[in-house]
Amino acid sequence: MKRRDFLKTSAISSSALLAPAFLRAYNPQRLYNSRAERILVVVQLSGGNDGLNTIVPYRNDLYYQQRPSLAIAKEEVLPVSDELGFHPAMSALQSLYDDGLMSIVNNVGYPNPDRSHFRSMDIWHTASRSDEYLSTGWLGRYLDQACIDCEQAHVALEVDDALSLALKGEKRSGFAMSSPAQLKKMTDNRYLQLIADHPHEHEENVAYLYKTLIDTQASADYLASQARVHRSTVDYPATEFGRDLKQIAELITADTDTHIYYVSLTGFDTHAGQQGRQQRLLQQYSEGMKAFMEDLRQNKLINDTLVLTFSEFGRRVSQNASGGTDHGTANNLFLMGGNLRRKGFFNEGPDLTDLDEGDLKYRVDFREVYASILNKWLQADALEVLNGRFAGLPLI
Repeated sequence: MKRRDFLKTSAISSSALLAPAFLRAYNPQRLYNSRAERILVVVQLSGGNDGLNTIVPYRNDLYYQQRPSLAIAKEEVLPVSDELGFHPAMSALQSLYDDGLMSIVNNVGYPNPDRSHFRSMDIWHTASRSDEYLSTGWLGRYLDQACIDCEQAHVALEVDDALSLALKGEKRSGFAMSSPAQLKKMTDNRYLQLIADHPHEHEENVAYLYKTLIDTQASADYLASQARVHRSTVDYPATEFGRDLKQIAELITADTDTHIYYVSLTGFDTHAGQQGRQQRLLQQYSEGMKAFMEDLRQNKLINDTLVLTFSEFGRRVSQNASGGTDHGTANNLFLMGGNLRRKGFFNEGPDLTDLDEGDLKYRVDFREVYASILNKWLQADALEVLNGRFAGLPLI
């Protein structure tokens, strides 16, 4: 049995033990010193956030005609331009906008959009065309490219129990972990310790899993140790999302050998009862990001960190009969950090007079944003990673 086939059928291959071999805790040769290098944090709003009720075109009569009971009232909008404003639950995020730490890209999407959650998310994760199916993610391919000749890769960490496709490469992948303490507790299991104390170099498949276990244990020790180096003094919201962001900020501030972080906020599939649910989620997101950016600012890391927030698609322009919105297409996208070239709105808001069968038309291909991040922030070859030529945008 080949190693790849063995792993596909092995229960261990789908567990937290399948850590990438490059995540070595005690290798003295470090490619990155986090404080001195650039960090990317990706925030995924899962479910398809309604962009029109997030960045509200409060001066547009068509918006109110299409959403007679769901539109945000003009007097409730937090205006940041003559035409556009934030949802009233996003006052914390508005303060970041006012401080010049935020860039909003409107009308982001891709040709021939897919309205399936799973397929559209795969497209965003892999940076593929809508008719193309890839098994590797854009950040995973970045790891493949960046670490082709290195012993230790540029480490990517997802704060979750499972690894997203975006972080899976052909040769290198990211590492998923919901909590350093929980990971350490799991790898300290006495049965695993017994296995680790008895090498198995004599058989290829077992030797590979043995090596994976050793690497995972070392990673657990390292991350648990790093998690204790710094304790944030910033008041984060008492939500799972807030706790995840606090954990990321503490690892960054502790100079952890990680420079890509990935985190998700779920629940944005608002087919019914959207008003209350989206308000709660947008407040969680805004207050969490406000605390996170303040944490970075206090520790003089805000210029070294770029935050990308996206959702797999937006919602349809008109509300449905259940007080919600159905799957749509183009959406807005947020960038945050201290090194933004275009602060505020990068481009114009959605054109509600020019729709595609009731959906917004995309004006910016999301892969142009990826190309900007790869070329300008991660110092990578976007052409190779994205398998196509995207010039990028003057964002950073």
